[in-house]
Amino acid sequence: MAYRWETPASVWLEDDAGGGFELVSSDGLGKVDWPAAARARLADSAHLLGASLPQACGHAAIYPEGFAFCPTCGSPLARLGTVPERRPDWWGPHADAMLPRHVPHGLPVTSLALGDSLEERPPAPEVGRIDASMPPPPNAHCVFAAATFGFPEQRLLALAPGRGVLQYWDPLAEVWHVLLPEDGAADLAFGASDYGWLPVPFLQLGARRGDVALVPTARGLYRLAVNPIGEAYRTEAVLAAPVVAAPGLMRRQLGVLVRNPGGLLALCTLGADLAPGPQYDCGALPLSGWTRPIGYDGQLFWLHGEGQLVWRPGDAPRWLAWPDTWLPSLDLGGPTLSRDGRMWLIGHDGQSYSFLELGVETPQREPIDGARLGFANLLFRRGHPVVDEPWSGEHVEDQHEDDALVLPLLRSFNNNRSQPSGLVLRFHKYTGRAEDALANRTIARTTVEWIGRRNVILDEVARLARPHECVPFVYADRLWLHHPDWNRIRGWQLDALT
Repeated sequence: MAYRWETPASVWLEDDAGGGFELVSSDGLGKVDWPAAARARLADSAHLLGASLPQACGHAAIYPEGFAFCPTCGSPLARLGTVPERRPDWWGPHADAMLPRHVPHGLPVTSLALGDSLEERPPAPEVGRIDASMPPPPNAHCVFAAATFGFPEQRLLALAPGRGVLQYWDPLAEVWHVLLPEDGAADLAFGASDYGWLPVPFLQLGARRGDVALVPTARGLYRLAVNPIGEAYRTEAVLAAPVVAAPGLMRRQLGVLVRNPGGLLALCTLGADLAPGPQYDCGALPLSGWTRPIGYDGQLFWLHGEGQLVWRPGDAPRWLAWPDTWLPSLDLGGPTLSRDGRMWLIGHDGQSYSFLELGVETPQREPIDGARLGFANLLFRRGHPVVDEPWSGEHVEDQHEDDALVLPLLRSFNNNRSQPSGLVLRFHKYTGRAEDALANRTIARTTVEWIGRRNVILDEVARLARPHECVPFVYADRLWLHHPDWNRIRGWQLDALT
């Protein structure tokens, strides 16, 4: 006979013959194969459940949540999850809901004060070293999310949209696990456009344990939830139409570009509670190749090689084709702002580079004398920052940096700083075209740097190729940098973030 124990979140069975406790069910986890979980990942499962672990006795390997003493011998137990973690969530460099409205959303900009920690390190020219590392996920072309997902402790997920594979990091065993789909779960693969998800905490939905995000797929938009105890995930259909671009959120309204039954582009809208809204036919516009949407000035902007689709909630979307022979240089970065608050994008007309005003029928154009790399006012021409208007000349502090090229990866927004700060890659002794450096050319020497009140060289990389595939993320009070070619993810310790 087994005794049944019920906690506020779980149901356990205790073997009266002294065989320990077995988890039967827990809120939000679905099917639980406890023998397999206990055999392979008992410690991580205990931390996720907020269960109790023995300190001195051996009557059981794990105890239900809230147990303070062993019921057999009275020995004290280690209660896990009694103090919830307060680490900030990370949903990717393009998804930060804490940014103010005057900063474009959807670009690699974070509200976390990363510079307060990184700038305490020895300044350049001293070359720093990493503080930690972890193995890359088995499917390395991925996006990362770090959050509690309704559990007592923060955990890390890595989704590889090209293959539709969801991966979970066990920080205690230091190993990645591939989460398998539960019966009926959707294929998570998506490759029509740049990948982007909408975290469930950004929406007006009731919190459920395991909730992750609304994810685009080739078959529709789905609500994704994870069961890390059972190493599985499940999905719930939100929109049953093939999604062709990452969804966006503006003023509590979701915009999703889909392919309608007629094979043409349509914009479907939903409320933040997922209530259906109007649908707009967009005509024979491209069904692939869109950027993640950028939110600014009450509008969402989907950019494409042929033009821009602009949507203000409450109005029909507007398609604005690029003028004349001008084409966007999307690989060089993303939109940036002028001092008067207008948004601009760099491009080329076949003769020279220029910045084009976004979101207007008759855009202004500002010529420039060379490519600028960056986004959201974190701009560089060659190795020098551009600190005034996007089309202004570069600010030269060191002539030797003429032979370098700087690629911004992540801007850290901070209201108390007069100039942008962020994480960049600096390609040394490189005098070729910027487009070539971002393609398949191998860069002999690259430094990973923090540009801020003082510049810090965090690490050095030899023979870097495809630098735009570098993915920064924040997890467990560390800044991490991942590249699919590297055999370790590099990490730098941060002060406790809030």
